[in-house]
Amino acid sequence: MRPKAVVLLSGGLDSTTTLAQAIADGCEPTAISFRYGQKHTKELVSAENVCKHYGVAHVVIDLNLSSFRSALTRKDIDVPMDREGKLDEDIPITYVPARNIVFLSIAAGLAESIDADRVYIGANAVDYSGYPDDRPDFFKAYEEMLAKGTKAGVEGHPVKIMTPLLYLSKADIVRLGKELKAPLELTWSCYNGGEKACGHCDSCRLRLEGFRQAGYKDEIPYEDGVVQ
Repeated sequence: MRPKAVVLLSGGLDSTTTLAQAIADGCEPTAISFRYGQKHTKELVSAENVCKHYGVAHVVIDLNLSSFRSALTRKDIDVPMDREGKLDEDIPITYVPARNIVFLSIAAGLAESIDADRVYIGANAVDYSGYPDDRPDFFKAYEEMLAKGTKAGVEGHPVKIMTPLLYLSKADIVRLGKELKAPLELTWSCYNGGEKACGHCDSCRLRLEGFRQAGYKDEIPYEDGVVQ
């Protein structure tokens, strides 16, 4: 009998590769996505398409975080474009306060509800935008919290947090996604919600550089003038 897993799926490159890894690990996955008040929902469409590709169950949670201070949720805050310097030096305004804490809590609750013993998340501590909730010490502390604050935990079998991409570069993630035959062409990573990816926000820049370094062409459409 395959172990059950909950996979946090935004519809982006990292989370889709993580879902592919969970399947490769022999798990029976349930994907969970959030409609959390983000400015656009193109990633949710991608998440739905990825789930249809794999034929996996998909739970979408409505959770309004639009009052949280972030360029991803507040219309009065612009998404930074062509940010200079190393992208992990400062915590950018695209950080949604405590988002992974909230999302992981709900995912862990779903895991307990369907008798899953693990939650997969596509967090990355190498090529990332400086978010504090993408770091190894955060996930270690979170597992310790789940061991003390959930029924599964106090009964001696706490939900595990699986972070298969944590120490991979973005190029390594692209290579892994290709190796696992993940449908990367269905994914969306851009912080802006245009018809095509902008190519200038932090997420697009990290993604494009990852594909370049991995030796692949990104198959999603970008705005005119963006070099792939």
